[in-house]
Amino acid sequence: MLILGLALVAILLYGVMLYNRGVRLRNQVDESWSGISVQLKRRYDLIPNIVSTVKGYAKHEQETLEKVIQLRNQAQSVPAGDHGAQIQAENALTAGLRTVFALAENYPDLKANTNFLELQRTLTEVEDHLQNARRYYNAVVRDNNNYVETFPSVIVARMFNFGKEAFFEIEEKERDNVKVEF
Repeated sequence: MLILGLALVAILLYGVMLYNRGVRLRNQVDESWSGISVQLKRRYDLIPNIVSTVKGYAKHEQETLEKVIQLRNQAQSVPAGDHGAQIQAENALTAGLRTVFALAENYPDLKANTNFLELQRTLTEVEDHLQNARRYYNAVVRDNNNYVETFPSVIVARMFNFGKEAFFEIEEKERDNVKVEF
């Protein structure tokens, strides 16, 4: 009877340990996403400055610039917990920003503008920080998804609704180089 009791206590303690690991992983996913959110906010704040600087030089590119602002607004309006929708919106915004910087290649005066160059440098810095935050997020998501799908933790994960998270990946079309034509 004593051995059976000790075995049940050991199983219960192991279950508690697995539950606590699931909670830690879920919290790490949330914390790593907040790191991405901080960089996205910095990016959102830069976009209007970039667009207004480009507007002064590329007046007939109004449609492209308005599209970037629209993409920014869509990305900002995604509900806080919807990581999948946020990832899609950010990928679209990244493609839009690439288009704006590709446009700059057609305007030598714009490329030489110190304000534009500083904004471009700052955005590059933000994108580097964002890339690091995405890398950390994806590593935490990998650990979480492994926990949720492997035995015996899958039992605890299902009991307490610990779920898989989406990786922050770029879309296939973004892997292509931006085409610049003169």
